Amino acid sequence: HNASVWPPPLRRVRVPRALAQPQPQQRQERRPTRVSRQPDVHLSSQQLLPMAPPASDATATAPPVADTVAAGATVAASQSPSAGGAAGVVAPQQRPLWGAASNVSDLSGALSPTQSLAPTFAGNDAAPALVVFSGGTAFNSVAGHLRTLTTRVAHVLPVSDDGGSTAEIVRVLGGPAVGDIRSRCLRLADDSNEEARAVKRLLGHRLDSHDADAARREWHDLVEGQHALWGGMSDPYKHTIRAFLVHFHSAILRHSSERFNFRNGSVGNFFFAGARLFLRSLEAAIFLFSRVARIPEGSSVLPAICTENVITLGAELEGNAMIRGQNNISHPPRGAGTVDKGSGGPPLPAPLRRICYLSSEGTHQEHEVFPLVNPAVTAEVAAADGIVYAMGSLYTSICPPLVLTGVGEAIAARPAAPKLLLLNGSHDRETGTSPSGGNSGMTVSEVVQALTDALNRRHSPRTGHELHHLPSTYVTHIVVPAGGALHLDRPALAAMGLSDITEVESVRDGASRAVYEPEALVSVIGAILTRHPQPPPRAAR
Repeated sequence: HNASVWPPPLRRVRVPRALAQPQPQQRQERRPTRVSRQPDVHLSSQQLLPMAPPASDATATAPPVADTVAAGATVAASQSPSAGGAAGVVAPQQRPLWGAASNVSDLSGALSPTQSLAPTFAGNDAAPALVVFSGGTAFNSVAGHLRTLTTRVAHVLPVSDDGGSTAEIVRVLGGPAVGDIRSRCLRLADDSNEEARAVKRLLGHRLDSHDADAARREWHDLVEGQHALWGGMSDPYKHTIRAFLVHFHSAILRHSSERFNFRNGSVGNFFFAGARLFLRSLEAAIFLFSRVARIPEGSSVLPAICTENVITLGAELEGNAMIRGQNNISHPPRGAGTVDKGSGGPPLPAPLRRICYLSSEGTHQEHEVFPLVNPAVTAEVAAADGIVYAMGSLYTSICPPLVLTGVGEAIAARPAAPKLLLLNGSHDRETGTSPSGGNSGMTVSEVVQALTDALNRRHSPRTGHELHHLPSTYVTHIVVPAGGALHLDRPALAAMGLSDITEVESVRDGASRAVYEPEALVSVIGAILTRHPQPPPRAAR
């Protein structure tokens, strides 16, 4: 070619047919080789337990265990029984934590030792993929224990909390509430070494709850990097966290007309708000927080709504009266705007009919808005092996994500996936008034109906917005704590097509209310997931 021409002109080259079209044998060699699966391994808090093989394979010789578990830990065990015991690995015939029925009363349909305990879940994984709808408090006691069953959990949380330090952030800076998301991220955070524990202590710390000036002075020590809570952290962690705290502080100073009250402020909420403001994305802030807090791989915390705007919850009562704001619904402020989440306050003037979202203008039906669901929520539901409606405030924690368009459709499209309703052990302000007029609070069947109405978007003012699925489309299993206060009306539940009810061991909290024993509850969830799928519910007429 002429050296002055660059790049040189392209030339058409004739390729022989034998080279242009690979022979069948060549294409076959390029296919990936199928690798036989090693025995599935289950990670518990005490030991690594291999999942038992199906009964038909029980006589087969098990190869050495060498499989990746949960967040990447690898274990290897010899074929020798003694060597396996020394490594904390038991024989495949023994039952793992989530097939056991110990500490559980009336575990209907529990697995027997001869049943298969090694189902393959979504993605050919031995660990089930779960979607959990919950608030930021009640399920926290179980969230950490759930990793003994699986780390493939998508936690869906509302962004409508308007109490505590979250309310102060929203008042001054606007944006969605992040308190529930921060709370769940911290509960899932790693604490396996000193630095991880130091990060968790800092992000879980609250400033002085009584003296606003003392809280402000403590905050300044934190921002300036002088507080003792910075101890135990390497410089990269310290500089990263402090940078977003400084950004949050700068944002407050720019709002000179608003004096920020730091009293009882959550450092984690301040870090979260600073990250959201800097990145201009709630999802990006969650991603950053998850990495800083070292949340296990496979676990995710999803906001029900992706937005940079304030989200306001509304509750429509029987008789069409409307209550505005999550805390006005569940925990009305006492005194000078103080929210006491330990007390439900006075009873509601009428039973709750439905939950909805309101604009910033008013409290009437014409002010209702319809935000879009986070697409990641419906995507996780579509791929889940099980769906869990966790314990918590029914109308202000569980239902807000469920009333969003697309959630009911996504759950109804999964007829074979088990759908577990974890009931509370006591009534609160939201469930203390029964739709039937009783004085003992809502029954279990009324809770199921309220959940169904939320997913069906019943009483929606939008034409064509409602669904008409039966309760058995959305709930297949009911789990109750032993000694709980909610009346278990079995005939009404049977009429709904719900007969799979499991009672779980409970303990008493400081107010003598029945709450789940976490390990027993996780064991029951695992046992339910290992059963054969229920047949699809009959179609609604």
